[in-house]
Amino acid sequence: MPESYDMLICGAGFAGSLTALCLHDAGFKVCLLEKGQHPRFAIGESSTPVADMILRSLSAKYNLPWLHDFSRYGSWQQSHPEVTCGIKRGFSYFKHYPGKEFATDEYHTNELLVAASVSDMQSDTNWLRSDFDAFLVNKVKEAGIIYFDLTEILSANKEDDWEIITRRSEVTNIIRASFVIDATGSGQLLETFLGVKSSSTEFLTNSFAVFSHFNNVPRWTEMLQSTGIATADFPYDPDNSALHQVLDEGWVWMLRFNTGLTSIGFALNGEGDKYKGLTPGEIWDYGCAKYPSLNSIGEKATLAAVPGKILQSARLQRKVERCFGDGWVALPHTCGFVDPLFSSGIAHSLNGIEKITSIFQRCGNDNGLLYDELAAYEEAVFEELKFVDILVAGCYKTMPHFQLFSAWSMLYFAATIMYEQRRLRNEDPGYFLSADDMYIKNIVQKSYNDLVAILEKGHPSGEDIQLFTTLVRDRIKPVNTAGLMEPSVKNMYRHTTAML
Repeated sequence: MPESYDMLICGAGFAGSLTALCLHDAGFKVCLLEKGQHPRFAIGESSTPVADMILRSLSAKYNLPWLHDFSRYGSWQQSHPEVTCGIKRGFSYFKHYPGKEFATDEYHTNELLVAASVSDMQSDTNWLRSDFDAFLVNKVKEAGIIYFDLTEILSANKEDDWEIITRRSEVTNIIRASFVIDATGSGQLLETFLGVKSSSTEFLTNSFAVFSHFNNVPRWTEMLQSTGIATADFPYDPDNSALHQVLDEGWVWMLRFNTGLTSIGFALNGEGDKYKGLTPGEIWDYGCAKYPSLNSIGEKATLAAVPGKILQSARLQRKVERCFGDGWVALPHTCGFVDPLFSSGIAHSLNGIEKITSIFQRCGNDNGLLYDELAAYEEAVFEELKFVDILVAGCYKTMPHFQLFSAWSMLYFAATIMYEQRRLRNEDPGYFLSADDMYIKNIVQKSYNDLVAILEKGHPSGEDIQLFTTLVRDRIKPVNTAGLMEPSVKNMYRHTTAML
């Protein structure tokens, strides 16, 4: 007879495994399926204070005490140094111009550092996903949750319950489940078996990425110091952060891990056919050659054994038509994605886990209430994706003009601080990043319209930039509890988030 479960979770990345652990503790009979095998390479590596807050909340609510240790760098290192991570003190941005070595001045005109923690031990983390995902799968096994890897889904049919036919090592199996949770991080499963399509048409952002892992990457701070650029007033070492090298046509992420490994990727504006016909390696070489300081890094760095090559994504932006249906629901990273610019992916996934597990606990066997709550969840996810999209799209538009970029990015930090404050006050957190707050939504939309109007005139003047900066500063004032856009700070923010 087929084995029957309350919940079948498809996809054993960190989100799928954590969902399985939470629902198992809540009393549900859970099965976790994975088409691949751990450890495996995965991209998406930067945590945030919001993500850490949710980890601590899930740890307490679902009897996962070990999970709390992963919410800060210091406790992670004390409890599980074998699971590779890196220090992430905040967000660091350095503006590069084509054909020129990186340069700045005493006012940090081409630099922006925004701290998210007060010390290395209290900081967020860069996750080596292959390590962390594999660790969580082992916790799934320890909990006695049924787990199948290297398993392909052949068919999925629903009458009263789901009947899922799978294949593993040439052996077919039937799994019955009352509910299916899609944690695959792709729209493929929903489209193949339910006809739920994905689209990129509604997004303002249009970007793609070329990326890999590297060894022997020079430290950016040391490169600055070697050229005489002062770093003494930096609030932290930017190599211990989500390091962004801002270009005219996109940006480069650099995320370091304790083992000496570094994740590096170009996230590039995908509009037009500038990169058409180029291989991932050719796009990489083109970007490095255009910006001399990046080229200096690339000449010394060596590809890591895994994945061992430069990879290229399709367009990053996508959104499914539906987030739930009869007997199924998808986690946010399956529902859609915008861009890794603000490291929102991990936190958004955790936010979805928190919501979905609570919904199942509250609703029990009341299907009417369940589907009402899932409909509200879907509305929230779509609004959250839309909100992240406009914040990221504004950044891409301003990347050639760093003063505009610095001003625009403050809208993201203001929204994030609002969301953190909600959670710290133990209020209903509402939509991710305050996407349901009408004040912050309105000022972001107004500022985006103003930004587009400035850029449509051509190259923005100094007066245009100053006017826009003043507008943003005035608009965020009612929610600006962290001294954002204070001129005397000179783009060096020592601590903007609440004491977490």
